[in-house]
Amino acid sequence: MDLYEYQARDLFEKYEVPVLAGIVADTPEEVKAAAEKIGGVVVVKAQVKTGGRGKAGGVKVAKTPDEAYEAAKAILGLDIKGHVVKRVMVAQGADIAREFYFSVLLDRANRSYLSLCSVEGGMEIEQLAVEKPEALARIEVNPLDGITKEKAVEIARAANFDEDLVEKVSDVFVKLYDVYKGEGATLVEVNPLILSGAGDIIALDGKITLDDNASEVRHPEHEELEDKDAADPLEAKAKANGLNYVKLDGQVGIIGNGAGLVMSTLDVVAYAGEKHGGVKPANFLDIGGGANAQVMANGLDVILGDEQVKSVFVNVFGGITSCVAVAEGIVKALEILGDAATKPLVVRLDGNQVEEGRAILAAANHPLVTLASGMDEGADKAAELANA
Repeated sequence: MDLYEYQARDLFEKYEVPVLAGIVADTPEEVKAAAEKIGGVVVVKAQVKTGGRGKAGGVKVAKTPDEAYEAAKAILGLDIKGHVVKRVMVAQGADIAREFYFSVLLDRANRSYLSLCSVEGGMEIEQLAVEKPEALARIEVNPLDGITKEKAVEIARAANFDEDLVEKVSDVFVKLYDVYKGEGATLVEVNPLILSGAGDIIALDGKITLDDNASEVRHPEHEELEDKDAADPLEAKAKANGLNYVKLDGQVGIIGNGAGLVMSTLDVVAYAGEKHGGVKPANFLDIGGGANAQVMANGLDVILGDEQVKSVFVNVFGGITSCVAVAEGIVKALEILGDAATKPLVVRLDGNQVEEGRAILAAANHPLVTLASGMDEGADKAAELANA
């Protein structure tokens, strides 16, 4: 779960990371009152979960409460990369002497944590990594040790901080790692981390991504941070039904059992789609081991609710759950959905009791269902149907 900037700021404050005053507001009147309370120069910042706010007009400096009011009128309702601004944060103005970058994130490939750090903050990190890779320090962080003071100093020096700043910034790095560990995050990023005119290190703009698995078990309070109104309705429906679903921008709906199989299916469908008008996978949906009728119906209901989906590829390997149970689940799921099921399904079964499972689907002879003998064949047929 990605947090809004104001939520990240509040968590930083909780862990004693130095931040400036910030007040969230939903109306121009509330913005004006917040500017009066903070006093002096303020910055009115759109609260959306995307980058490029400044370029889109979503960040404005205001020297007076009246200017803040006018800024809010311009920002609220603004569409930034498909995200409509419904809330802003009124932040205390900063006296910026220098801008830096710092983050700690989950490095899945190396099964470790990774810290990225640079004395050249303010610009997008992807741009910096391409244009000036030598300016970005990449330091592995052992999850068992975390970012200790010693590790923080190593990171600061690797990023070429001036020696007189190493002590200050390393203290902040340790506190930012406390946020990462304490909240069960997969990303904590500050861009920019600034040196103020008074010589203070301040986290000016933060980004935090929380691990949903950690939230469910160790941090139930994270549910309060979720913006349910902004959630994708299909992902929200899937979550309510306990499904592992991620919406993608494609035309072939995918259902599989096991994350590895589903990921492989996405690749195979994308490859097959190149021959059929460039169609792509529409989603990731892992139904796990319990592919009974209701689970299958819930999965199909979510996928068929996506207007972009033109066909569905069900790719299941029977292990603990037999292909008989899966086949019966598909037949009963189509009965449950009734007229709501309108798009063709290509089904590939393999593994435990595969012949019996295929026989059940063949006997049902549902007009929407096409049986495939293998993954490649199934992906090709689903892509063809999506492009028809």
